Amino acid sequence: MKLEDEIKQKSFSSPYHRMVVNVMFTGNWVQKELTAQLRPFGLSLQQHNVLSILRGQHPNPSTLGLIQERMLDRMSNATRLVDKLLEKGYVDRCQCPENRRKVDIVITPAGLELLQKTDSVLQQITDRYAHLNAEEATLLGNLLDKVRA
Repeated sequence: MKLEDEIKQKSFSSPYHRMVVNVMFTGNWVQKELTAQLRPFGLSLQQHNVLSILRGQHPNPSTLGLIQERMLDRMSNATRLVDKLLEKGYVDRCQCPENRRKVDIVITPAGLELLQKTDSVLQQITDRYAHLNAEEATLLGNLLDKVRA
């Protein structure tokens, strides 16, 4: 469905205006879909992002700074997210033995198990975009990279 039909707007002031609105609308649309799929697991999109970062570092520990710089939503409060994941038993936090002021964060076996379950959900969402061929998906990704340049 065309953007104009989705948001009930007849026209835009320029193709660039339409592009910006379309990027925002589509990003929100994908986030809403992901959020709905993660809800049954008791995870927010941002919590899932933190766990994914920690899995990528596993078995090495991470710091809050590393998590914050790698997050998709950099406006999220990494400390609060880690605290919530700690309460749920998906991460552990401990003092770094080499530097007592530094706090290490690691994903727990329960966190790794949860991500294994969510991987199939995320794959199903990715599969929904199979109507784009690989060349189109690459082009779209490259164009989005160029928008952020």
